[in-house]
Amino acid sequence: MITTLETKECHFILENNYIGHLGYIFQNKPFVVPITYYFDTKENQIICYSGEGHKIQSMRKNNQVSLQVAEIASVNNWKSVLAHGTFQLFFGNEAKAYLHEFSLGVKHVITEKEHQTVNFISDFSSKIYKDETPFVFIIKIEDITGKKRIH
Repeated sequence: MITTLETKECHFILENNYIGHLGYIFQNKPFVVPITYYFDTKENQIICYSGEGHKIQSMRKNNQVSLQVAEIASVNNWKSVLAHGTFQLFFGNEAKAYLHEFSLGVKHVITEKEHQTVNFISDFSSKIYKDETPFVFIIKIEDITGKKRIH
């Protein structure tokens, strides 16, 4: 039987994972891409970063986005969370502070969940090439839902 997750269960799943699927709109078409994220529980927001490209350009034009995170053990044992929110881009010192929080947060999740030590963002997230400055953004969560099937 499929049941609805309580908000606290949704937060727990977001908090204890770091890879999700970012949904955004480009030219009236939905796109979904995998992304590394950190869930800031205090501010109820998701911190991410990216190189310049399709998703950043798209989210600047339409800031309504979603993030889906799933824990799937089998066809009869899974949990899935969908957070809807607004994209906000940051620059300068604010961006550096968010990137630092992202890095520390994801490292903590990896240490707790996977029992490995990572030292640099490049150990667990996509690399930024050509000495690009990454685009740091948050998703301010407006709505969160989840489902689970435990058999």
